[in-house]
Order: sequence, then C-alpha cells, then structure tokens
Amino acid sequence: MSVLRAFAANIPCFKPTDTINTVADAFLSATYKNCLSVAVVNEHNQPVGMISRHQLNDIFLKKFGRDLFGERAVSDFMRKDVLAVDVDSSLSTAAAFISANMVFPLSEDFVLTENGCYLGMAAVLHLLSAMEKQISQSSAALNRAYKQLSSSQAQLVQSEKMAALGQMVAGVAHEINTPLGYVNNNIEMVREFFGQIQFIVQAHEQLSDTLLSPDTTDIDIAESLAALDDAKMDMDLTQWFVDLDALFNDTFYGVEQISELVTGLKDFSRLDQAVTDNVSLNDCIDSALLIARNTLKYKVEVIKQLGNIPKVRCTGSQINQVLLNLFTNAAQAVKEKGYLLIKTWSDASAVYVSVQDTGCGIPAENLSRIFDPFFTTKPVGEGTGLGLSITFKIIQQHGGSVRVVSEVGKGTRFVIALPLTQALSAAA
Repeated sequence: MSVLRAFAANIPCFKPTDTINTVADAFLSATYKNCLSVAVVNEHNQPVGMISRHQLNDIFLKKFGRDLFGERAVSDFMRKDVLAVDVDSSLSTAAAFISANMVFPLSEDFVLTENGCYLGMAAVLHLLSAMEKQISQSSAALNRAYKQLSSSQAQLVQSEKMAALGQMVAGVAHEINTPLGYVNNNIEMVREFFGQIQFIVQAHEQLSDTLLSPDTTDIDIAESLAALDDAKMDMDLTQWFVDLDALFNDTFYGVEQISELVTGLKDFSRLDQAVTDNVSLNDCIDSALLIARNTLKYKVEVIKQLGNIPKVRCTGSQINQVLLNLFTNAAQAVKEKGYLLIKTWSDASAVYVSVQDTGCGIPAENLSRIFDPFFTTKPVGEGTGLGLSITFKIIQQHGGSVRVVSEVGKGTRFVIALPLTQALSAAA
C-alpha cells in the first residue's frame, strides 16, 4: 500500500463554477476547518486548480472585496499550477517535489491524485514530518533535514498564524452573535414602544381636531378624551423614556462589542510583519484575549495582574501571535475547569509577561523539546508542532527570551522577557 495514501483527507472539492462566497462559507464549516487549501476539479474529476484561505483573505481584505468579487467564479482566482502528487509516489519523491514547488509563506495543502484523478487533500506539514521520521535512521541525513526545517521555520510563521486565525474565526463569529442577539432584541422593543407612541399621537391629533372644529360638542370632546385615556392606559411615559434610553445604551454597547471583535480579528491578521512600533504588551494581551475569548471562556477563568509597564519596540502582530498561541495552549491543557493567570511587570532592562495555567503540565522528558520544530504531544490533526517553535523564534528575533517551568498535574508557566532597548534582527 502506498505510504502517501494514509495522508489523503477526503475533503469535498470545488467546481470551477462555484462562487467565491460559496467557497468562503465552506471554509468556515467543520469539514474544512483544518484545510489551508482545497482542489478545484473539472467534470472528469481531474484537478484544474487550487483555492486557499490565504487567497480568500486577500480578496475580502480589499475594500468592498466581498461585494465586488463574492459572486465571481472560483476559476477566476484559483491557482492553476496545481500542487499535485500521485499517490503511488515514494515519500522522498513527494517531499522533494513539494519542497521545490510550494510557495512561502506556506498557505496551501497539496493534492493527491490517482491515475490523474482527484483522491484527496494532504497537509504539507504532515508530509514533512513523516519525511523527518524516515530520515532519522541516518545521523547525517537527520542533521541536513533539521537544518532545512530550521531555515524554513521563519517562512512558516505566517502560515501558522493564518491557520490559527482560521481556527478562531468560528469562535469570533459565535462571540459576535451574542451582542448581535440583544441588539436585535432591543430594536424589537423599540419598535413596540413606537407602535404604542403612534396610538397616543393619533389620539392627541384626534383631540386637537375635535377641539378646533366649530361643530364640536361636549360629547365629541368627551369621546376624544376617552380615546386618549385608552391609548395611554397602562403606559408610564416617564418610565418608558427612561427604559428607552437604557435600550439605546445597551444597543450602542453591543455594536461597540461587535466592532471591537472585528477590529481585533483584522489587527491579528495583518500581513505587515516587518512593521515595528512602540507597543504596550498590556494592549497585546487584551487583543489576544479578545480573539481567544470563545476558546477560553467555557473552561478557563482569566485572571489579569497587569503592571504599569513601559512600551517596547516590537512587531505588534507577531507578539499577538505569540500570546494567542500561549493562551490557546493553556486552554487545551485544562481538561475541565481551571485558571489562566497573566501578569506583566518591568525592571530597568526588560518588560516581562508571565502566562500561567492550571492544566495537565508537561512531563520532564518533553520539557526540553517543546520549542523544537514539529514536536507535539497533541493528537494527530490538533497540532502542527510549530506553535511554540515559532513563539521561540519570534521572541529570539526581538532580542528577548522565553523560560518555562511545569509540573505534571499542576500546570505550566511561561515567562517572556523583551528588552527595553534592543534592535530587531533583520529576519524579523
């Protein structure tokens, strides 16, 4: 049996005539949650192109992108030079082909074919990881592979970031639904209020017309007054206007929450990695917690002890990625209920961030390897083994350091130190 067949994921492919909106909605579903890209096939089930999350982000980040391009066919945007490997190829041949042809930063999976027809999608990272295991029998080959992985690690930062972003999209959508729900409810209540106000206004108009009419009798006036009393029955207008003001305040608050979530998501997904600025790490923590809120809130109580710290010169989007990775790992380490303690402080030389959870902890034999590329203790499909490796590399490029202590059954604590005066490496 072909080794590559084990990598084939039965992912439904797209047709060239499918719209960009259809593809984008599909990528948000559970079926496609682990996919970086998906094949586009013709009527003969032959791959003719590929469409990736990275391409969709480029489309929708453009001004009015969804309105302008959402109904256009995926064939207009797909990558036509398909990254395809025959399922009967050897592992080394497949790895060599993928390494030579994949685009950096990594934003696509590759297509597995059988007799030229679509068989399934496979993850580049899984292929490279399998290749690493195969060549581990040779010390010299293992050293060469390790150097290749180390040199490509910086190029994988953005792909890991976009993969994390893809996993968070569903959670952010859920978070948006909550304020959207009570905004909708408040609008319904305001509509009901104005419906009752309309009856009162009509009754006042009728009374005014009655009083101004030269033919009005006392009976007509009494009837108009009675109609006005009926319209105002059971209504305390003073209290209604107080309640209305509260409804408007709640509605504005809900809209601000939605705007905050969308802005946080946009800031996290920024591609300008080389842009540095004086950044508050406390702000970075709040931004990362906002994106990770849906992941954390069901089982992790977040405790913040943020000090009055100076800003540091850094790349904010990269630090957001580091913090999001640590927060997500903490949530995954907590099996049922637990705590996440986040502290910041500074001294004359550096600013420090401590992220401590009450999760399952890391065994001592694994503690020295957690920053190695592709090392993971998570089940297959739940981790790439790149998160902490990229975290270490980002902090290293900022001239800082990462320390970790852990005890099985009690939890883990990461401490990041960023110098107050330093120069980012050119690689950053």
